Amino acid sequence: MSSSKFGTRLTRFRKRRLAAAACVAAVVTAAAACSSGGGSSSGAGGSASAGSNGAAGTVTVAVVSNPLITGQMIPLTQSVFEKQNPGITVKFVTYTEGDLRAAIEKDVSTHSNSFNVVMIGPYEAPLFAKNNWLVDLTKQYIGSDASYDASDLLPPVAKALSYKGDLYASPFYGESSMLFYNKQLLKAAGVTLPAHPTWTQVQAAAAKVNQPGKVSGICLRGLAGWGDNMAALDTVINTFGGEWYNTSWQAQLNSPAVSQAVNFYVNLVKQYGEPGASNDSFNQLLTLYGQGKCAMWYDATVAATSIATTYPSVFAQTGYAFAPTEKTSSSGWLWSWALGIPQGVNDQSAAWKFVSWATSKQYDTLVAQKYGWSAVPPGTRTSLYNNPDYQKAASAFANITLQSINGTDPEHPTVNPVPYVGVQYVDIPQFASLGLTVGQHIAGAIAGTESVSQALQAAQSAASAYTPQELSGSN
Repeated sequence: MSSSKFGTRLTRFRKRRLAAAACVAAVVTAAAACSSGGGSSSGAGGSASAGSNGAAGTVTVAVVSNPLITGQMIPLTQSVFEKQNPGITVKFVTYTEGDLRAAIEKDVSTHSNSFNVVMIGPYEAPLFAKNNWLVDLTKQYIGSDASYDASDLLPPVAKALSYKGDLYASPFYGESSMLFYNKQLLKAAGVTLPAHPTWTQVQAAAAKVNQPGKVSGICLRGLAGWGDNMAALDTVINTFGGEWYNTSWQAQLNSPAVSQAVNFYVNLVKQYGEPGASNDSFNQLLTLYGQGKCAMWYDATVAATSIATTYPSVFAQTGYAFAPTEKTSSSGWLWSWALGIPQGVNDQSAAWKFVSWATSKQYDTLVAQKYGWSAVPPGTRTSLYNNPDYQKAASAFANITLQSINGTDPEHPTVNPVPYVGVQYVDIPQFASLGLTVGQHIAGAIAGTESVSQALQAAQSAASAYTPQELSGSN
């Protein structure tokens, strides 16, 4: 598929999300705040002299707004990186997940070059690389930078961010998904959970611990977006035996298995979930869980790090279980927020200097010194999981996180064979638009503005809008 057709299909987003991308040029020229559902900019001044490695220039970085970024990466960049590299000025533009994806896709597909560094994941990295929108980090930098130590990266994460064997985005942190639960609340209700629960067991537990108006039995993502509510729901669809497309690229979103999974998820969150769930994704649920308002929470494994550092009293009461299953042996997703460099941007050497620093073993040590070992971004390097200090500080969740990541199989995510790769996404360019559309209907079902049957009918129609030839040709 040509780059122009790819870009056209990827940009079928709602106007609100595209508005986030429209102001990125102004951020670069004026370093002014730019907001659309959470976007903002921040930066620290730097001297015009060259850095210690000869790299110099302004590096504008588009990132997702979450605790490991806003609470660690940004302040450490300003207090440490820029002082160590006085010729480099780093400016951050933060977005919510959906707005970040819209802003980055628009920027790299049109070659606007407003960002020197972009935060992307396993969905974008190979698709962008295929269209020559990203710098090949292996060939251009990693091969000649022994300090980066690419062999230390966890294989599932490195593979997910690669194209034709080369790395196109360097992982800042990696994650799968798992179930968090408040041991005190479950014990009071007489509930115990196995290490590998089924969704049926989770539903029964949620019913017992649910206290309407006080504590939700379980908190689940409801906010519309392929990386928001659909990320969690897709793992349920997979393990219930469903899939987006069959091997002939025929849409399957109205199949009995998908219908069962979606009805289960929607009913679970409506009966025992948090009020207003259709507005909630990771950050909102982290706050609710940290406030003791969720007895259980199914989400990204990286949440354990944020719970440990932000809500220590709740962390002490937190238990962990693998992603719930039904028909599959495992169901956790695989994701990484990673840093890539778009083709054609200025100050590429300075951009790589920042990327390699923010994703290095040295950065892990710096975070540990400043915030403690339990705060280190997880899921990227083998050395972290071999570190006795980390194992001690993160003993409650380190091993289950590592096992969950290593246990994912994005090439075989479903009960039936499928023609695509990805656990919580489908690796086709059309999915950026399709996943958002389906997520909006699922959010409507959770909010009660449409039935599950209506939502799935609309989802099936949207997924069937592309011909098998279009889908197979872009895969």
